[in-house]
Amino acid sequence: MPSEWSGAAVDPDGGKPAPREWHDVEVPGRPAEFAGEDRVAYRTVFEDPRGPDDALALLELRGLYADADVWLNDELVAESDAVFEPVEVPFEPADENELVVECRAPEDRFGGIHATDRIPERESVPGIWWGVDVTAHPDPFVVDVDLTPRVTDDGAVVDAAVEVYTTEPLDDRLTLTTKPAGERRGRGMMDRASVSAGAGERAVAEHAIEIRDPSLWWPRELGAQHRYEVRAKLDDAVRTATTGIATVEQTDEGGLRVNGEDVPVRGIALQDATVADVERAVEVNANLVRAHAHAMPEAVYEACDEAGLLVWQDLPLTGPGVFDIARGQDLAERLVRTDAHHPSLAAVGVHDEPTATFADRVGSGLVDRLRFRYRVWRSDYDWGPAEEVGEAVPDGVAVYTVVGEPGTDPDAAALYPGWDYGGVEDLDWVRERYDLGGVVGEFGAGALPDGVDPDDDVDLAGFDAAKHDAVVGSDDPEASQAYQAELVRGIAERLRTDGSSVVVASALRDAGDAGMGVYARDGSPKAAVDSLATAFEPVQAFLVGASPGECDVVVANDAPESISGTVTWAAGGEGGEIDVTVDAGARSAVETVSVPKSADSVDLTLRVGDASVENEYRL
Repeated sequence: MPSEWSGAAVDPDGGKPAPREWHDVEVPGRPAEFAGEDRVAYRTVFEDPRGPDDALALLELRGLYADADVWLNDELVAESDAVFEPVEVPFEPADENELVVECRAPEDRFGGIHATDRIPERESVPGIWWGVDVTAHPDPFVVDVDLTPRVTDDGAVVDAAVEVYTTEPLDDRLTLTTKPAGERRGRGMMDRASVSAGAGERAVAEHAIEIRDPSLWWPRELGAQHRYEVRAKLDDAVRTATTGIATVEQTDEGGLRVNGEDVPVRGIALQDATVADVERAVEVNANLVRAHAHAMPEAVYEACDEAGLLVWQDLPLTGPGVFDIARGQDLAERLVRTDAHHPSLAAVGVHDEPTATFADRVGSGLVDRLRFRYRVWRSDYDWGPAEEVGEAVPDGVAVYTVVGEPGTDPDAAALYPGWDYGGVEDLDWVRERYDLGGVVGEFGAGALPDGVDPDDDVDLAGFDAAKHDAVVGSDDPEASQAYQAELVRGIAERLRTDGSSVVVASALRDAGDAGMGVYARDGSPKAAVDSLATAFEPVQAFLVGASPGECDVVVANDAPESISGTVTWAAGGEGGEIDVTVDAGARSAVETVSVPKSADSVDLTLRVGDASVENEYRL
């Protein structure tokens, strides 16, 4: 990869950018000095990368946000209008080569979350976000291997599309070798495919690779994450790609069924995904991540494949306003095609939060409930355009057409009791009145990380200080985090015990210096990490409506098999042991217990075999 880069803000003059002054920058990256700029150009000079056995080179650019023109040695060689699609340019290098890339802020509605005030300007700089590589190759060589797996009645097929480039006329056969990923030895299955191309052409050879008795990829806790590696070889040129085989269906209730098994979803939303976020999602016991109105880098998808995390991938479309339906349909098709080789890709969201009904918080009293209903009544949203875009999403993934507030009739609800309106206790009546709750695409509250004072010079993108002040009443990070932790836990538990098929918290990590994340922007945990991890334990015992008096003990079992064990409870000198048996994927109210008025906490311990999990409620 070229190591020295310069950048400059440029005017829309057309043609190759030629600013008066360049500044040193790091690429890939988002240079903070260009925050707020609409057009930024990047330039580097690199030497011929070829060795004695090489004839050509390949330029690869990943994560061009949001539109881009690519100039190589004064020639416009590529244009890009989607951050998720890599740019690949075969070329014959000179002794010294100049690369100039002009990146532009989005000019339509498909800039996603990075085109909103929920992401700091410094994180939305037009640029080369994910990576740049220049590699040497023979002539001809394999530019790309695109894989699309599908299950058949006889097993599975991996549709391979192998792109090659040649400077001379080509009529040849390439070899495809398929074997389980990670195996160092073993010949695997071999196939041959014909490829023909004229001089200077890029041609695609297509072949259906049949896999008998395939090993399926499963979400974490439900099975192993089996994957297959396909190696394409043309003479001395070799390129590999990895895929996994899994089926995804959407249930009548909106949930996910993977490989024929219903998967109770415990998810968390990513606002600007990184590879490290995958490990954090596992730490809070999530089995799905939602790419909230932005595209994720290939490296994050690969980490999800390895970890067994399902991916709910949104289109980069959020907030109120009309949009180009044809553009949305085109992006939906391309986005799924680009990421179809990842077995983790399970769902696509179309339009996120199309209304701003609760831009200002509504309180908890009787008058506030009337105000709440009036706002919902006044909200206006036309499902038609999003539905048309959703119909263009290719088969094989679930579709959530609208993630929205009460009043939008969403197929995935955005529910923020205790933040946008009322308190946690208002969750039930909101869900019941507006028929919400089977699929919850986001819920939560904002919190201050340790050491952050909103009165200081901090970036509060994605953090509503007015709502925070209303519900917390303090700028103390400890009080702030305590409120978030209790709210996140309360809502997550209620949704799980009620049997919601998809429960997604918002969000994993702050985008700015404070926010909705259970982790701070730098990855340090807030108090809500532990509370969400407890609420998201795959097998857990819950106390519904924890308070003195009679309360139901409910056991949730997200494991692939039924469980039998005991729940031990203790409160204010009282307690007992309950024998429990719960089917796979089920929730069961196992007993009603009487919590004494003198109790200041209730402790539950669920034991299944040699394993145990605890849940403590402070009253």
